[in-house]
Amino acid sequence: MAMVDRRSAEQSLLPQHLYNASSVRSLLSRTSGGAPAAAASTAALYDPFARFRPNSAKNVGASRSSVAAAQGSNFMIPSASEPGKIAMYSKEFYAACTFGGIMSCGLTHTMVTPLDVVKCNIQIDPAKYKGIGHGFKTILAEQGMKGLVKGWVPTLLGYSAQGACKFGLYEFFKKYYSDLAGEENAYKYKTFIYLAGSASAEFFADIALCPMEAIKVRVQTKPGFANGLSDGFTKFVAADGYAGLYKGLVPLWGRQIPYTMMKFACFESTVEALYKYVVPVPKKDCSKGTQLGVSFAAGYIAGVFCAIVSHPADNLVSFLNNAKGATVGQAVNQMGMVALFTRGLPLRIVMIGTLTGAQWGIYDAFKVFVGLPTTGSAPTDEKAKSH
Repeated sequence: MAMVDRRSAEQSLLPQHLYNASSVRSLLSRTSGGAPAAAASTAALYDPFARFRPNSAKNVGASRSSVAAAQGSNFMIPSASEPGKIAMYSKEFYAACTFGGIMSCGLTHTMVTPLDVVKCNIQIDPAKYKGIGHGFKTILAEQGMKGLVKGWVPTLLGYSAQGACKFGLYEFFKKYYSDLAGEENAYKYKTFIYLAGSASAEFFADIALCPMEAIKVRVQTKPGFANGLSDGFTKFVAADGYAGLYKGLVPLWGRQIPYTMMKFACFESTVEALYKYVVPVPKKDCSKGTQLGVSFAAGYIAGVFCAIVSHPADNLVSFLNNAKGATVGQAVNQMGMVALFTRGLPLRIVMIGTLTGAQWGIYDAFKVFVGLPTTGSAPTDEKAKSH
């Protein structure tokens, strides 16, 4: 059994600080006959930083990978009644993270469609839509309630696809870059691991999002153009061709990649800071409810910074998807630099802050539901940091 544990653990080396997995010593004891030597060996292999940590920190729970390796695994998400059945960084783990990302992004973006409609119209025609309240009032007067939910179908489909790639690939790239860097460098430069992993994930996520984003913006900002995805797709392709669906990809990358880098790196750092300075007990001793509260709070804080960093590109995406044949240079000249950075920003801060907080809350709630640990680490022991 010890040999099985060792092989599976060697396949999932990742710095323990990236995931504070809850203890599964009881599961390990059931699969290994309670052999202390096997458990200690597996724990050390799972946590490559074990030799840098103080003795009190070394007896952390062993890897779930050994359990899954012994039991075998299928490409599926085990039921919530089977906690501990998902091996960290296994196919099931990435499937769970991908599905959690679909729920996280698809549901939250769809819920804030009215705010998105007003924001996009303020960005496109600030003379007509003179602010948040005036924007809501104008759209309601001209289009009714239906006008505030226009584009909800492409929003749901587009951001579900984006969320699947964003979260699923982030978990993959975070481990991949940690393995490339090696245990000491991954621990020392963990923020760069977060930034590189999130940027890589978002590159692919935006390719999945871009067609639906283009249709969504056109439907939301051109009254009478289409009612939604069913007729909007056909009309959009007839007017701009299939290539037009990706006309906004570069500005979308410009908006979403910095946004996502800030979203993930700031979230991970904020989680660590909250456990260090705000939450009075260690993460491992906190209830799941407290941990999910930390996830939401850290997500909201990260969302505020995300909105500020990515707002100029967001204005460009809205402009380019609404103005046929316009270039980025023309958009910047017509809007002006001040408007590029500030037009619609207050509403976007409220929208993105709430959105990001809710996304991390939903994502981590799903992970807890299927028996996985919440995202983000608690502060590392100062003695371990000194090595």
